[in-house]
Parts: sequence; structure tokens; C-alpha cells
Amino acid sequence: MAYINADTIRITTPLTRDVALSLKAGDNVLITGKILTARDAAHKRFIELLEKGEPLPIDLHGQIIYYAGPTPTPPGRASGSFGPTTSYRMDKYTPQLLERGLLGMIGKGARSTDVIEAMKQHGAVYFAATGGAAALIARSIVHSEIVCYDDLGAEAVRLLTVVDFPAIVAIDSRGVNLYEIGCNTYKFNREKNEG
Repeated sequence: MAYINADTIRITTPLTRDVALSLKAGDNVLITGKILTARDAAHKRFIELLEKGEPLPIDLHGQIIYYAGPTPTPPGRASGSFGPTTSYRMDKYTPQLLERGLLGMIGKGARSTDVIEAMKQHGAVYFAATGGAAALIARSIVHSEIVCYDDLGAEAVRLLTVVDFPAIVAIDSRGVNLYEIGCNTYKFNREKNEG
């Protein structure tokens, strides 16, 4: 069961542009519905297909991609631990996927200027999931199935059914960026305390 306070926003998938645009950096969200998983190897294959003019094996419109891969599934569970990977590894691929309807991404760590500009252009949002909490995150996963690239093993593209998947809006569709805000606040407080 996820911790819920008065400021928690519940969202369902598929994500709509109106919902993506309404979210603000710092919002706590609980996501329910279906989300995709994909990491570096799958993203590389997506772009190779697009460069050949071929269709993607999945429809990205309104989708959220979780940058993650699972550990082996224990008996009686829908998934093993399923923590986020570092998002910047997908940055060179992300603008092209946003052009094709992707509206949300979940990972950890900052994003490049190019990705943030593409998010602003397409009204997309970037969520942060807590690194180191993979076993807790897995509790929100009620079903997991491979939808393509099963040869990639743990990096295969999966479709997850989630209930109350916890995340924070790290960068919103206007480009407001919690990573920058946090660094600037730290710097300001440090300089104030030193001065």
C-alpha cells in the first residue's frame, strides 16, 4: 500500500496531454494502469527501426515508459524487484520517441537540455522513481508480460499493470526541473551559511 497524503495525485494510463500538462514539478503521484518498460538496448532498436522508416513494435501514444528491468520473479509474485535505471542513458533516443506520442517517462537522475526542450514541445512529463526501493516499487506491479525483444532478457520491453505506482514529477511539461531547483537551493543555503 502506497503512502498517500492530501497532496498526492492519482493518475491513470494511458496518459492524456491534459493530465501531463496539469502536473507540476514536485507533485507526488500514484500511477495506475499499464506502463511500458524499456532500457538502452530496446531504445536503440526503436531508433534503428525509425531510421529505416519501419513502424515501432509498440504504440507510444499516451504511453509512459519506465526505464527499468526486473530481477527474477519470486514464486507467488507478479515481478521481482523492479528499480529505475539512470535516465540519461536514454537521452539520445528520447526526443524521437516524444515526437511519436510518448507522454511520460519514469527513471532516476537528471535529463539533458535536448530532452527537456522536446518535453516542452510535446507536453510530456518526467517522473522520478526512488532508486534503492526496487522491492517496494515491485509491490505496485500486479502483472508483467514481455511484449517485444524477449531476446534482451531483463531488458526486454514489458507491459506492466500497476496499481498506485509511486513517483514524483521531476521535470514537468514546462521544463520546471526539480534537479535544478534542488541544486540551486543547496547552493543558496550553503552560501548563506558561509557568508
